Amino acid sequence: MAVANASLTEHGVDLTAARTPRVELLRMMFDAITLDELVDWVEGRDPMASFEYVVTPNVDHVVRLDREYERLAPAYRDAAIAVCDSQILSGLARLSGIRLPPIPGSDLTSRFFGSVLKPGDPIVILGGEPSEIDRLKARFKLKRVAHHSPPKGLLTDSDAMDEVVRFVMSHPARYIFLALGSPQQELIAHRIQRTGKVRGLGFCIGASIDFLTGKIRRAPQFVRVMGIEWLHRMIQEPRRLWRRYLVDDMAVWGMYWRWSRNRRSK
Repeated sequence: MAVANASLTEHGVDLTAARTPRVELLRMMFDAITLDELVDWVEGRDPMASFEYVVTPNVDHVVRLDREYERLAPAYRDAAIAVCDSQILSGLARLSGIRLPPIPGSDLTSRFFGSVLKPGDPIVILGGEPSEIDRLKARFKLKRVAHHSPPKGLLTDSDAMDEVVRFVMSHPARYIFLALGSPQQELIAHRIQRTGKVRGLGFCIGASIDFLTGKIRRAPQFVRVMGIEWLHRMIQEPRRLWRRYLVDDMAVWGMYWRWSRNRRSK
């Protein structure tokens, strides 16, 4: 992937280095790359480079972005890489003649912990229960893990968000995994970037650690190929997820209809 030259922003942070040409779908900008290409970019990145981060938008993200565009758009726009974490979005892109390979966030996290991370790499994990982090450390023989689990209600707790940023600043790491759920993880990654005082690479990974530790069982491969992993997750956690998948995220179909109509009229 070509590295773009970029000027510094008013905050002194290079916001566009290492980006690929992006494609737009439903007001979200994506990097149309494969998992292998993403891994190659990460492994070739200077470990001492200023902090950047990777986001993995799915249907839930694009629906929320549409509703809260002014608040959330900068966090997605300023990510170094934004990959598509949705078979549904990938399919809608294909209907519109856009190549957008899906990269499930769980696949990305599994790949990095399984074959990219080295046991001695310093990493920071934000979110997750201490017992789960202990299982993760044991499974992958990780030796240098700094873990911080902020309180619930992070989005409305400015002091807690500031504490997260201070924790990252005081624990230098090559990789920073934000397992805080959306949109708080993207907003915090953006806030960390804007300090201009952190190095390393951040990954907004949601609940992916729970799959690695076995806390949540991943859908069988044939379910993933069929593009209905969301249904498997909802069956496992119906109280938490039924409204998201069956009510809130249904807005994506109207969004796609309006977006397609506007695109054809241009």
